[in-house]
Order: sequence, then C-alpha cells, then structure tokens
Amino acid sequence: MLDIAPKELNEAEKAKGLTLESKVVKNRIVNDALQTAIKSNPAPLYDADFQKRISTGNFDDSMKEIGNYDWIIEVVVENLNVKKIVFENVEKFRKPGTLVTSNTSGIPIHLMAEGRSEDFQKNFCGAHFFNPPRYLKLLEIIPTQKTDPEVVKFLLHYGDLFLGKTTVLCKDTPAFIANRVGIYSIMEVLNVMGELDLNIDEVDKLTGPVIGRPKSATFRTADVVGLDTLIKVANNLYEGLPNDESKDAFKLKDYLKVMDEKKWYGDKSGQGFYKKSKSAEGKTEILSLDLKTMDYAPQQKVKFPTLEQTKTIDDLKTRMKVLLAGQDKAGEFYRKSFAGIFRYVTNRIPEISDELYRIDDAMKAGFGWELGPFETWDAVGLEKGLKVMEELGKKPAQWVYDMIAGGNKSFYKVEDGKRRYYDIPSKSYKEIPGTEDFIILENLKGNKVVWKNSGASLYDIGDGVLNLEFHTKMNTLGGEVVEGINKGINLAEKDYVGLVIANEAPNFSAGANLALLLMYAIEQEYDEIDFMIRTFQNTMMRARYSSIPVVVCPHGLTLGGGCEMSLHADAIQAHAETYIGLVEFGVGLIPAGGGTKEMTLRVSDAYEEGDIQLNSLKNAYMNIATAKVATSAHEAKRMGYLRPQDGITVNANRVITDAKTKVLELAKEGYTQPKQRRDIKVLGKNGLGMFLAGANSMVSGRYISEHDKLISEKLAYIMCGGDLSAPTLVSEQYLLDLEREAFLSLTGQKKTLERIQSILTTGKPLRN
Repeated sequence: MLDIAPKELNEAEKAKGLTLESKVVKNRIVNDALQTAIKSNPAPLYDADFQKRISTGNFDDSMKEIGNYDWIIEVVVENLNVKKIVFENVEKFRKPGTLVTSNTSGIPIHLMAEGRSEDFQKNFCGAHFFNPPRYLKLLEIIPTQKTDPEVVKFLLHYGDLFLGKTTVLCKDTPAFIANRVGIYSIMEVLNVMGELDLNIDEVDKLTGPVIGRPKSATFRTADVVGLDTLIKVANNLYEGLPNDESKDAFKLKDYLKVMDEKKWYGDKSGQGFYKKSKSAEGKTEILSLDLKTMDYAPQQKVKFPTLEQTKTIDDLKTRMKVLLAGQDKAGEFYRKSFAGIFRYVTNRIPEISDELYRIDDAMKAGFGWELGPFETWDAVGLEKGLKVMEELGKKPAQWVYDMIAGGNKSFYKVEDGKRRYYDIPSKSYKEIPGTEDFIILENLKGNKVVWKNSGASLYDIGDGVLNLEFHTKMNTLGGEVVEGINKGINLAEKDYVGLVIANEAPNFSAGANLALLLMYAIEQEYDEIDFMIRTFQNTMMRARYSSIPVVVCPHGLTLGGGCEMSLHADAIQAHAETYIGLVEFGVGLIPAGGGTKEMTLRVSDAYEEGDIQLNSLKNAYMNIATAKVATSAHEAKRMGYLRPQDGITVNANRVITDAKTKVLELAKEGYTQPKQRRDIKVLGKNGLGMFLAGANSMVSGRYISEHDKLISEKLAYIMCGGDLSAPTLVSEQYLLDLEREAFLSLTGQKKTLERIQSILTTGKPLRN
C-alpha cells in the first residue's frame, strides 16, 4: 500500500529530531491512512489480524517493489493529470504482463492509458470498487478498446470467485453503469418529491426497506456518502451528457446549491439533510432539513394508507404491485418515480450496456437494491408498468414494444431451474453468463421442491443432495423449521446422499421464536417449554448423529438457535459476512439447544497436557456471557464457533454450490454415523469456584446486575459440569440436561421475562 511522502514535518516529528528522509516520516501518510481504515466502523477487514498481510511504503522509495506483484490498483485523487503522472511512474517499475487497473468512478478509462506502452494498454482497464468494498459487492470492469479480452475475462472471474463480487462488464461511458443509473434515480426522486410536495422524512420512508432498498433510503444515503460527491457526479453528468434525453434530471435543485455553498455535506461536515441535536432534556435527537425554509426541525411521523396496506406483505414482489396501485400520494410517488427509472434504463441500452441484466446487477450490488429496475418492472407487471408510463407521458424505448409484440411477458424467466434474461438483439431469452455454477433456490421453486410446510421447504439440488430452506419471519426456529430438519434428515437417510441447510434470506436465522416462549412463560406452561427445548436439543443431536453428512451454511445474522444449528453440523460452509453468536444471555437466558454443551465440548477437545485449562474455558464462557457476536466468518473461527476445517465462501451466490460439494466429498470419503460423545472433560468445583468468585466481584463493582449474576452462575454450572468434586469425563446428554434445567428455571424469573419483552417490543436489550 503506497502513498505520497510528506513535504514537511509535523510537530511530533520535529520534537523527536526526525528529518524528511526518516523512514517513519516518509511512510507517515500511508501508515496513518491504514490505521484510520483499520479502526473505522464498519471494519474493512474480516479479521483485525489480517492487517499483517499489508505492507506499506511511499512513492519515492517503494515504487520499485511493484515489480514483484501481479496486479497494481490505482486509487489516487480524481484528477486525470495526477493519475497520468502516477501511471508514468508505475510503468518504469512494473514487469510486463502485470495487470494495472484504475478505481476511478468517473474519468474516462481510455484517457488514462494515453501515451503508455502497448503492453501497459493491453493489461490496463478500469476496476471500479464501490466503497466500502467489503460490504458493497459491485465491481465494475471497464475495458478500453486496447484491453486484452483475456484480461477482462480474468478480472470478471477473479472478482466473482476470490473477491466475492458481483462483477459487471461496463462500457467506458460517463459514470459507467451504477452511478449513471443510481444518481439519475436519486435526482428523479427529488423531482417527483417537488411535484408532490413531499418532505425528507416522507421520501425516506417511501424509498427504504418497503421497496427493498437500504434503511438509509435516499437522503440518509446522501449524507453518508457525502453530498459533495452527489453534487459533483450530478454536475459532471449534466455537463457531459449532451445526448441524454433526461439530462435535465441531473440539474441541481436550488436547495442543493445552497447546501453546497454552506458546505452542508452530511456526516463529514456534521449536517446535511439530517443533523444531530440535543433536546432540552439533554437527549440526542435527529432533525430533518425543511427544504423550503432551509431550517432543521424534529423528524415527523410518516403515515400513508398504501404503506399501511403492505405491512403484512412480506414478499417484496407482491408488495410492489400494491404500492404501484396505491390511490394516495404514496401510490402517485411510486408511479411517477418508477415510470422515470423504467424509461431511463430502457434508453441506456445499448449506450451503457448491451444486456439489461448488467444494469440490474449493478444497482443491486452497488446501491443495495433487492430488485434492479427491470426486476422491479417485472414485479409490477410488464404491461401494467407500460400502461402507467404511457399515462404519464414517459414511453420506454422501442425495443420494449418490439419485445411485447413478440409475445414476451417479462424481462426474465426461469426455465429448468435456470434464470434467463431477454436478449434484445436476438429477441430471445439467454442464460446469464457466469451463473452456471450458482445454485439459486428461488429458481428451483417450480419442480424441484420435494416437501414443504408453512415454514420450510426441501429442494432436490442434484447429485443426490437435498437443501432445506426455512422461510419464517426473520427465519426464527419454530416447530415448522424443526419439522423440516427432521424431515430432511429422514428423506436423505432413505433416498439421498446428504443434506445442506441454507437459505437466501438476508439473514440465516435470528434464533428461537421468543414470542412463543414468552407466551408459554407468562402462562407458566413449563411442560410446554420443557418439551420445546427437549425437541430442539434432540433435533440438533439428530443433525449431528445422522447417517448422512449435514452441512450448514450460516450467513448474515446467525444468532442463538441458528448458531446452535451450525455448531452441530458435520461441516459448515459459511458466507464470509456471517455474524454468528450465542446471544441468549441478552434476554436473560442461556443457550439450551446444545450451544453451551457444544462450546464446552470444543474446549475439552482443545485441552492438551500442560494447558491452563481454565483460560480456554473462560474465553468460551465470556463469549456466551457477553453475548458476543463474531463480525465475520473469519473472526468466528477465532471465537470457536467455526472450526479450522470449516469452509468460508466470499460470494454469497456460490455458498450452496460449495456446501453441496462438501456433502459429496464427505459421502465419497465414506461418511459413517458417529457415536455420541461420553468423554467431555469438565472441571467441576475447581472451575466453578473461579467463575462464582468472578461474578461476585463484578456485582460488587456494579459492572453487572444481580440478575446477570444469577444467569452467569447457571452458565458456569453447566460449563463446569455442575459441582463435581474433581475434573470428570461426562456425556453430551449430561450437559444437555443441565442446559435444559437452567433454561427452564430462568423462564420462571420475572426479570428474564422483562428482558424478552423488551427485545420483542423495542428491539433493544434491557439491563435490569
């Protein structure tokens, strides 16, 4: 990682007697930038330890090092002259054949390659990562006419397979695909907002999760990204697109000009469309900007009848139809804004892309939309969308009419489990390139469903492998899911090779159905709770000790019971973005689906002669007692939730394929049904005393409450195997019984019920 060397010393360097030639001075800028990145939130690295893989240097002394590398990425300031100087320097030291790419978001790629050697130009293209690159999955690949097609092919594949990106081939046009369409979409929202006299709070309510967009919606996103960036890109597009029929959409509103003058750029300047403030009572509150008066005022509650109608509609595509048909101002907003974006993207083919799916991919991966523009149009209905557009005087490009005239009813369709897009030149449907290796459950809902109930579905994903998908709210683990797990194992043992447990929801599972548990606890139906826990424990053990391999694919939030399910798999194939943990302590409980047992077992297996056993046990105990959640699959390995041999896949679309491969490998190796463990070493009173003393001191210091102390003591009792007089070998069932007893006793505690109630009603943990 290279940056410029400082031109002058800072005060600290002067005090130390350093000079501009001192290495620590020369690398100050790059080292400060690296440390700022590492400390930023959200974290840019999967694991803080990965920073050891990065070496730093400066342009003066270290440029020669690039001759040892295969891919050089330029990320300097957005100034063509500066970039050209950097590339001239790069060419002095790069070895022939080395890839060179620019991360520019707007400068024409071909201009940067001017004057460079034939080998440089052959191996040069744009590779535009969206920021922050760990979390936004888009990687736009923009070749010039002189870029070797093999280089393009390599980057598209490498970005997908090894970087986990949605790689999108773009043309060298202003702002490429995502920013061109994305900035238009934002500016069109501003136009419609003015027409309908809507305010900031109303627009952000209308353009957030209700239509499958991020919670930050329109204006909060602008504040986070920086209004200066939005203004700069919009101005560049307005000036640089003389032939764009919608170029006037990019013209800045008066309030944007005022905000630019006042430098109200959002988070980076402390205020933008929103501003944090202190109320008279000293509480932090968020204020919204009134675009008419340019004054800030408290946020308003937003209600539209159309939005109320969709509260019970979980399926986004179904919801879109209702939103478009709304008879209030919300419905009018959707009709106008959808018509604008639908028309715009049809007119951008073939200007920015030859294929419509690339536009959808770019918007989903770069802006976090669940549905791209053409997918949204399919959701509301091709002909219905067209009718709305024509009524508003926003007709699409002619190719859409030609498509409909050919008898085609949608931009996408699924055939034989494969998703195909409408190819405009051939007037036929083609399979999306690069998706041959993806197993997408959404595409298998036609004829590959083997069994289903209201909360789970079993799919035949080929080669004798079943996949269990659950689809309850937040993928909570109730009776339907437990039934699905048992059914999947039974069917697999009879007629299949193995079972994958995976789904395509944003999160793998939020854990147990707390609402049901709370209802039983309030009614003191302890027999029902006991049966519920026992059934879940038995199901987890069934997964672990079946006669077929079971591979679980955690991703996103994988909490409580979702974590316990993963812990009992024969193997895990996790998505890199997996936030996994045993969080029951936060609601006044302990993990009782085998989670406490499994972590105790793993600590036991890790003991080696001469180990200080309490240290390992304490680490596992603290992870549970603090409800700590791993911030990535890599961190989960350090915490013990994933084992060293468990797999991590960076591209979410490849997880199920990799899990299926793992099942087949385990089966081929001669998978045999394992025996339940009876050799788990627990420390008894030797360990229990330490934990009890620690809990007492934490209460005395007012770090934890009396109720926290009670829960922590019950957790320690299980992990130490009870009050055994000496270290002893115990069975899994012994620990499961201790789990269940502790869990049951805690459901009878008033303060535990208060914690559960708080999570269910406010989403926030209660410290009582």
